[in-house]
Amino acid sequence: MMTLAQMDTCKTVDQQFGEDDQQVRDRELDRLTNSSKTMHCSDQCGKRFKKLGNLKCHLHIHTGEKPFLCDQYGKSFRQLGSLKREKPFLCDQCGKSFRHLGYLKRHLRIHTGEKPFLCNQCRTNFRQLGNLKSHLRIHTGEKPFLCYQCGKSFRQLGHLKRHLRIHTGEKPFLCHQCGKSFRQLGHLKCHLRIHTGEKPFLCHQCGKRFRHLGSMKNHLRIHTAEKPFLCHQCGKSFSRLSSLKYHLGSNTGLKAYSCGKCGKSFRHLKSLQRHLRIHTREETS
Repeated sequence: MMTLAQMDTCKTVDQQFGEDDQQVRDRELDRLTNSSKTMHCSDQCGKRFKKLGNLKCHLHIHTGEKPFLCDQYGKSFRQLGSLKREKPFLCDQCGKSFRHLGYLKRHLRIHTGEKPFLCNQCRTNFRQLGNLKSHLRIHTGEKPFLCYQCGKSFRQLGHLKRHLRIHTGEKPFLCHQCGKSFRQLGHLKCHLRIHTGEKPFLCHQCGKRFRHLGSMKNHLRIHTAEKPFLCHQCGKSFSRLSSLKYHLGSNTGLKAYSCGKCGKSFRHLKSLQRHLRIHTREETS
């Protein structure tokens, strides 16, 4: 039953608005009664509500009414929010579900291997149009995402976000085994192989395994005798970039290795590593 105060409010609203203007009446009634819990589900459960809209949604539980219909799937819902959260489109290959048919179609390309978006410059194919657009910036040289702290530009927004962690010092990816943190998820995944012992990269020539793809690529040069790193001063080639840097430091005096703590530079990586122990001792003492 409605209280006298509610009845008076309804009369006031009826006088102010016509009977046909139902939405305006409901909104004004909601506003006038919002300050106190006066609206309740009288005959059914007695639950009280501050807003008329909430009471109306609640009444659908008792009446069984489901006024919100999914046009694509045909399913009905009591609340609009439930309709928006619904994921009716199911992938029959992996069980993943999606809100929209377009999302499911895009996902299915993972299973079919279909790559309908072609780069006309290098003939590379992509599953998604967005990936093609990002790729095209390689050819155009476009880098629209600017770091306002150092002025460096990036082709993709994700690359900029990852770069910004250098300035903020943020390391959101935590190893729960040793507590070490990383700026990038990929670095954490590589680190975890230290704990698991996993070495997924196999050399098919000698059977040796590696934790990192880069380590395997360096190793393969032993078998191929490839030496892609050239010293432009003397013409000597090296299989590793680190070997070239060591050579340059010895012959030219170039100090390619810089300490991120104090800015001091060194000719050789081993010299930098030895120097970093000074800072480690200072931090722990």
